[in-house]
Amino acid sequence: MAAEAEAAREARAKVIAAEGEQKASRALKEAADVIMESPAAIQLRYLQTLNTISAEKNSTIIFPLPIDLLQSFIVT
Repeated sequence: MAAEAEAAREARAKVIAAEGEQKASRALKEAADVIMESPAAIQLRYLQTLNTISAEKNSTIIFPLPIDLLQSFIVT
């Protein structure tokens, strides 16, 4: 009887885990859809991630900028 109860608990745990995976995959698809609709969304998410990392680790993050972006600021 104990083995049967254990098997039932394991079966419920597997169902709950599968439902969690299904919800996570739906959330990822929705996020991808939002990013496809607005190209700026990925940039905002990137900056938000950098902000979170720097706040947690109290660190400085250096990321490269494309040279062509800086050309307009260079006086020749």
